[in-house]
Amino acid sequence: MIQGAGSNVGKSLLVAGLCRAARRRGLSVAPFKPQNMSNNAAVTADGGEIGRAQALQAQACGLDPVTDMNPVLLKPETDTGAQIVVQGRRWASARARDYAALKPRLMAPVLESFARLRAAHDLVVVEGAGSPAEVNLRAGDIANMGFARAADVPVILAGDIDRGGVIAQMVGTQAVLDPADAAMVAGFVINKFRGDVSLFDDGYAMIANRTGWPGFGVLPFFPDASLLPAEDALDLPDRGSGQGVRIACLALSRIANFDDLDPLAQAPGVDLVMIRRGRPLPGDAALVIVPGTKSTRGDLAFLRAQGWDVDLAAHVRRGGAVLGICGGYQMLGRMVADPDGIEGPAGETPGLGLLDVTTRMGPEKRTVRVAGAHAATGAPISGYEIHIGTTDGPDRARPFARIGGADEGAVSPAGRIMGSYVHGMFGDDGFRAAFLAGLGVAPGGESYGAAVERVLDALAAHMEAHLDLDAMLGVGR
Repeated sequence: MIQGAGSNVGKSLLVAGLCRAARRRGLSVAPFKPQNMSNNAAVTADGGEIGRAQALQAQACGLDPVTDMNPVLLKPETDTGAQIVVQGRRWASARARDYAALKPRLMAPVLESFARLRAAHDLVVVEGAGSPAEVNLRAGDIANMGFARAADVPVILAGDIDRGGVIAQMVGTQAVLDPADAAMVAGFVINKFRGDVSLFDDGYAMIANRTGWPGFGVLPFFPDASLLPAEDALDLPDRGSGQGVRIACLALSRIANFDDLDPLAQAPGVDLVMIRRGRPLPGDAALVIVPGTKSTRGDLAFLRAQGWDVDLAAHVRRGGAVLGICGGYQMLGRMVADPDGIEGPAGETPGLGLLDVTTRMGPEKRTVRVAGAHAATGAPISGYEIHIGTTDGPDRARPFARIGGADEGAVSPAGRIMGSYVHGMFGDDGFRAAFLAGLGVAPGGESYGAAVERVLDALAAHMEAHLDLDAMLGVGR
C-alpha cells in the first residue's frame, strides 16, 4: 500500500507506475483504493463508477476497470457534503460531519472488494487517501492505516520533496502515528526530486536514521506526468500553448469528469486554456466548453457570479461556438428543475438560454458506456454517460450524436451551440479530428490512447531506474 506523508504527493502516479512495472515483469496485478474523493469518475463495463485514477491504474495493469478497484467513492456536492458511491452505486448523500458516523459500516464492502481482487491476482497495489498523519480522522478510518491493519497490508510511505519540508513530513508522520500503525510502514520513497539527487543523500540518511524505516529510493520529477489524465482539477493547467486555435473551458466550482479535456490539451494546433474564477472569457476563443459539474444549479449561480453568462452571450454574438458536456449541456438550456431536491434545495434555476431545451432532475442516475456516430460529421463517437436528469425540447430535433439508434444531445439551429451527455468523446481519435476540423484545426498528432500507453511504459522504466522495485514489490510477500 502506498500512503502519502501529505496530500498530492504523487500516490496515484506511483501506484500506476508500480502496476505497469509489475505487469512488465509478468505478474497479474490490480489497483485498489479503499476510499477516494473525486468528481472525476470513470464508468465500468457493468455501469458502476469509480475514481478516474483507478481507471488509469487499471489500464496500467492491462485490465478493464471494475468497481471493486474503488469500493467507496465520495463525490463532493457542496463544501460540506458529498454523494457516497459504494461498489459503483449511489448509496447516500451525507455532510462531512455525518460521514464519520457512516464510515464503520463501509469497512465490510471495502474488505469484500479487496478480497476479490486479491484472490484473482498475484499482486494488488493499494493507494491511500490524503495522509495517515491526519490522526484526527483515524477513528473508523477505512482509507489509510485503518484499512492497512484490517487487511494486513504493509505500507510504503511517500513524501513530496518538490513542495519542501520532506524530512519533517516523514519524521513527523512517524511521530504522530499510533505505534501499531507506524509498525505497518515497511519503508519510504521520496518523490518529485528536481536536480542532483546526490545533494539529498544526507537528508535521505537522516530520515532513515530518525524513523528506522528503510528507504527504497529517490524518484526524480517525471515531467510527462502531465500527459496522463489528472484526478484533481487543481492539476489542470491555467494557460495553454499560446499557439493554435483557442479553446476555453470554464473552471466551474464543482467541475466533474474534466479528463474530457486531456486529449484536447495534447492535440497539435489547439491552445486549450482553463478560465478560473475572476477571469473573463478570452475574446479570441473559437470554442467555449462548459464542462460537467456535480452541482448544475450551484454552478449556474457560480458561473453568473463570475460574469461568464455575459461573456458567453458576447462570444455567441461574435460567432463563436459553445459545447456543453453533461451538466454544462443542462446549463445551456432554458431551465433546470429539481423538484425533489436531488442536488440541493428543491426548486428551479433559469439556464443560459442558448439551447431551446429544459432539464428535470430525478433520482435515477444513468451510468453507461456508449458508442455511436457524431451527427454533423458521421465520425464514430464513444465514451460514457454519468448523470442524473433528463433533457428535452425543440433543439433535441437536431441531435449532437446518434447513440444506439437513438438521438443524443441537442444543437442550435445555426449549429454553433451544442450539448451532449457523452463524456470522454475527445479520447476517440477519429471524432476528435473531425470535430476539430470544423474549428479549422489541421489533422495530425499521436493517437491519444497510444500516448497514454507510451507514458505509462516510460513511467515504469523511470521507476525501475531510480527505485528499488525488487524490494518494494517484495514487501507484501
